Amino acid sequence: GSAYQPQIQLSPPLRNGCLDHPSVGLTSCPGRAYRHTSSSSSSEQSCRNNAAAAKARHYGHGITASYGEMCYHDNSLVSASLEALIQHLVPTVDYYPDRSYVFTFLLSSRLFLHPYELMTRVCHLCVEQQRSGDIRFREVAPKLVQLLTEWTETFPYDFRDERMMRCLKDMTHHVARGDEYSWRAMQQMTQRLIKRLSALGQYEEAVAALNAVASERPACLKSKQAPGHKNDVLSVCDDPFIVAQQLTHIELDRLSFIGPEEFIQTFAMKDPLENHKGFFRKRKTSNLEAYVNWFNRLSYLVATEICMPVKKKHRARIIEFFIDVAQECFNIGNFNSLMAIITGMNMSPVARLKKTWSKVNTDKFEILEHQMDPSNNFSNYRTALRGATQRSETAHSSQEKIVIPFFSLLIKDIYFLNEGCASRLPNGHINFEKLWELAKQVSEFLVWRQVICPFDRDRRILQYLVTTPVFSEDELHLASYESEGPENNMEKDSRRSLRWVSKHTCTNHPLHIIHHLR
Repeated sequence: GSAYQPQIQLSPPLRNGCLDHPSVGLTSCPGRAYRHTSSSSSSEQSCRNNAAAAKARHYGHGITASYGEMCYHDNSLVSASLEALIQHLVPTVDYYPDRSYVFTFLLSSRLFLHPYELMTRVCHLCVEQQRSGDIRFREVAPKLVQLLTEWTETFPYDFRDERMMRCLKDMTHHVARGDEYSWRAMQQMTQRLIKRLSALGQYEEAVAALNAVASERPACLKSKQAPGHKNDVLSVCDDPFIVAQQLTHIELDRLSFIGPEEFIQTFAMKDPLENHKGFFRKRKTSNLEAYVNWFNRLSYLVATEICMPVKKKHRARIIEFFIDVAQECFNIGNFNSLMAIITGMNMSPVARLKKTWSKVNTDKFEILEHQMDPSNNFSNYRTALRGATQRSETAHSSQEKIVIPFFSLLIKDIYFLNEGCASRLPNGHINFEKLWELAKQVSEFLVWRQVICPFDRDRRILQYLVTTPVFSEDELHLASYESEGPENNMEKDSRRSLRWVSKHTCTNHPLHIIHHLR
C-alpha cells in the first residue's frame, strides 16, 4: 500500500499487425447498428441452416426476408430463434460469421444463457462435424481457432469459470487431431488468456489494497496533527494540469479492466429472463462497480478538501484550484473526473459555504456546470462528447485520442436501451435489432478504453488521490458547520444531532483534530 499500483496495462489484441477490434463491421446508424456484408450476403450464408425457400416481402424502402428461423431486413439480421443464432455462430468449411455478429452475439447471448452453456453447444456442433467423418475438418480447425480467439480476447473474463477453461482444453485436443498448426495457435491463445486473467487478478488485488489504506481514515487523519504541517492537495501539487493528468491515468487504468460483458450483466442480474439457473445471481460486474466507486470517492475527496481548512481564504483557494482541475479535465476529454469534481462541489456541505463562495470567481465553474447540465438528457454534454469523439478519430497525438465518458450516464443509456426494448418478440425469436444497438454502444466504449495514457506518472500525486482519507457525508456536514456555523434552526438541529452521533461512535473522530490540520 506504500505505492500506487494499478498501472497494469492490457494490450489490445493485435492480428497481422493491425488493431483487431470488435467494433469493426458496425456502422453508426441511427436506430440500430448494421453489419457490413460481403458479396455473399449474410442471408445467403444462413441458408446452410435451413434449405427452405426465402419468403420476401417489400415495404417502405427496405426488403424483409425470412430464411427458416432467421429474419433479415436490408441484409441486416433483425430476429431469429436462439438455436438458429447459435448455429449461425459456428464456422464450417465454407462459412465464417461476420466479426460484428460474433461480437454482438457473444456480448448479449448471456441475456439468454450462461456463457458456459453457449460454449458447450458451440463446441458440440464443431465436434459433430468432426465425428461426421468429414475429412475436411482440418479446413474448419483454423476458423474454429479464430472464433475462440475472438472470444478469449474480447471476453476473457468469461474464462474465469473453470468449466470454460476445461471446455477450451477439450477443444484444443480435438483441434490437435485435425491440424498441428491450429493446435499451436490454440496453445498460444490459451497462454495469452492466462496472462490476461493473471493481470486482472493483480489489478483487483491492488485496488483492494488501496481501498484498505483509504479506509483507515481516523488513524491517518490523526497522524497529520504535527503543528504547522500541511497535508492537502495543494501541498502535494498546486498545478491543476498535472493533477488532471494524474486523474486521467487513474480513469484509463480502471477503464481498461472493465469487461464489455459487465454492461450487459448489470441488468442481466436484475432480469435473467428465461435463464432459470440463476447464474447472474453471482456478482459479475466487480470492475464496473469499482469504477463507479472511484467516481464517488473523487467527489467526496473534493468535498473533503474544501471543507477541511479552517480559514475561509484557504477554502476559497481550494475551490478555485478544483475549478481549474475540472477545466483541464474538460480540455483533455476526461468527462468522468470533470463530473465527479462538479458533483463534489455541489454537495450540500460545500454548497452551503456562502462566505467562502463569495471569495471565489465562479465564472469558469458556471461554464463547466453548463456543459454538464442534465437538462434535455445532458444535451450539452452529449454535444461535447461527440466533439471529443470526432477529435479522437482524427487525432494526430496520443492526447487527442482520449475520450473518457461520464460513466454513470453511459450505464444509464445502456440500461434504458435494455428496458425500453423487448429481448424477445411475440413469436419467441430473439430481437436482434436490440442486440445490434447494445453492441454499438458497448463497442464505442471499447474504443475509448484501449487508449494508453500519454502523460507521465507522478506516483506521489496518484497515491494521494487514491488513498488519502475522505469524510463520510455526516462528517462533511460537521466539517462544514465548523467552517461556517448553522444559519437556521434546521441546520442547528442537524449539527446537534451529528455531534451526538460523533461523540458516541468515535472518541478519536477526525473532526476533533480538524483545527490541527492546515
